[in-house]
Amino acid sequence: MGFIFAVLVIDSLGFGLIAPILPELVQKLAHVPISHAALWVGVLSMTFAATQFFASPILGQLSDRFGRRRLILISLSGSAANYILLAFAPTIGWLFIGRLIAGATAGNVSAASAYIADITPPEQRAQRFGMIGAAFGLGFMAGPMLGGFLGAIDLRLPFLVSAGLVAVNVIYGIFVLPESLPVEKRRPLRLRDATPLGAMRLLTTVPRLWRLAAAWSVRWFGLGALQAVLVLFTELRFGWGPQQNGVLFAAVGGASTIVQFTLVKRAVTLFGERGAALIGFGASALGFMMFGLAPSPAWLFVGIAFTSLGSVANPAIRSMISRALPADQQGRVAGALASIEGLTAIAAPLTGAFVFDLFSRDVPWRLPGAPFVMVSAMLLGAAWLILTSAPRRGETRTGQ
Repeated sequence: MGFIFAVLVIDSLGFGLIAPILPELVQKLAHVPISHAALWVGVLSMTFAATQFFASPILGQLSDRFGRRRLILISLSGSAANYILLAFAPTIGWLFIGRLIAGATAGNVSAASAYIADITPPEQRAQRFGMIGAAFGLGFMAGPMLGGFLGAIDLRLPFLVSAGLVAVNVIYGIFVLPESLPVEKRRPLRLRDATPLGAMRLLTTVPRLWRLAAAWSVRWFGLGALQAVLVLFTELRFGWGPQQNGVLFAAVGGASTIVQFTLVKRAVTLFGERGAALIGFGASALGFMMFGLAPSPAWLFVGIAFTSLGSVANPAIRSMISRALPADQQGRVAGALASIEGLTAIAAPLTGAFVFDLFSRDVPWRLPGAPFVMVSAMLLGAAWLILTSAPRRGETRTGQ
């Protein structure tokens, strides 16, 4: 578990390291003003997400066939190659090649999730899946700050540091990480399942499992919309700049990390996985509503408290989905969920930006926080999906 946690932290840390300096690098390579550079950054993000959408089901199938260890090491190697290409890219075209490689090998989180399912009793999975969110919270906090510091020394230094961190993890994994999926539990490759459509088909094979998957997608859609428009919203609504927004994002990452480290196990123990998921989605809906209707900056931080409490939902839902399927399909379902994340990474920023633009003009219905109000309503709908997702007698609680 220590190695798996390190994999996840380094994955999110690498992303955070390059986030502050990627727009400036794009501006220099494409020879465009910063406004156009933002467009290129958006296209690069969509390139990664689209590749992940198509590649994740294949990686999930390979994980079930050849084991988790190989896929984790291959995915980490792809991440290292991506960062090296970004570090030495002579033109913007090389950035796209790097993002394509990263998207095509973006299976480390999926394989890590399947690995956790392999080695963890069902009643403890929600707690350990919470480590995924905690790891990303840590990277979300430390990455941008460290990336900004390294980028001030040399614009390409954060990419080299990210590549070095991943390479160390690969070497460590080669010599230390054992395989978690026994040969007798592996599943033959099926080409018809190695597509997004085939992956989604899995989610319809178990009664009501599609409802949990839909709720999962809503949660990720909300996070994507939040990241896409939060900075624009605070600038328009409160006149904030980079410093205030940096504090805000650090608060988001820190609060989410604390919740997933300390509250997931307690929430599942007290309320069960379904109850924890319902509480999480209800808290998230309230938090997003506070963002959207905030009359003062203080409301944003109250909203952070509620959205962070809502982060108990993700590990609870992932655990419920994992428990519904046998060991030889854990990689496949993890790939399906990663494919959903890739799809929402494309749709959420575009939808959030469109709604923000529509409601931020000088019109009678002006409400810059409309994207957050929209997400709040979607989260309440997702809570209903969870409520009707499975018979209560099919769920067990920690310690029972």
